[in-house]
Amino acid sequence: MSDPVPFLFTVVLLSLVANIGISLYGVFTRPSLVKKFISLTIFSDTLNSFAIAIGFRRVIGSYPSAAVLSSLPREPGELSAFASAAVDPLPQALVLTAIVIGLAVFMFLAGLIAMYYRHYGTTRMV
Repeated sequence: MSDPVPFLFTVVLLSLVANIGISLYGVFTRPSLVKKFISLTIFSDTLNSFAIAIGFRRVIGSYPSAAVLSSLPREPGELSAFASAAVDPLPQALVLTAIVIGLAVFMFLAGLIAMYYRHYGTTRMV
């Protein structure tokens, strides 16, 4: 029986690409600012998930491990084996930063949409 991980990983990547396309469609075609805001939020979350997927390392014969050493390596080969099999922590740190910045930007946009609604009485862009 073949290994299902490459197939499932391909399905996840294709669904992320489809999700990016659908969210961009919503941003560019919907006249309501609330719908644009929701589509932009979905787009941002999908890009964050895509960045995490890029950090995935597949080593033949083993699954990725956490980027944490549970004990000190006894031989030099153990450390190099760990480094080649561990998931890259840099995309995870960048995504964490993007989530925090995105939260601030989305709260600012939500405030602007609320002010637009108070002024014009609708969220449809004319």
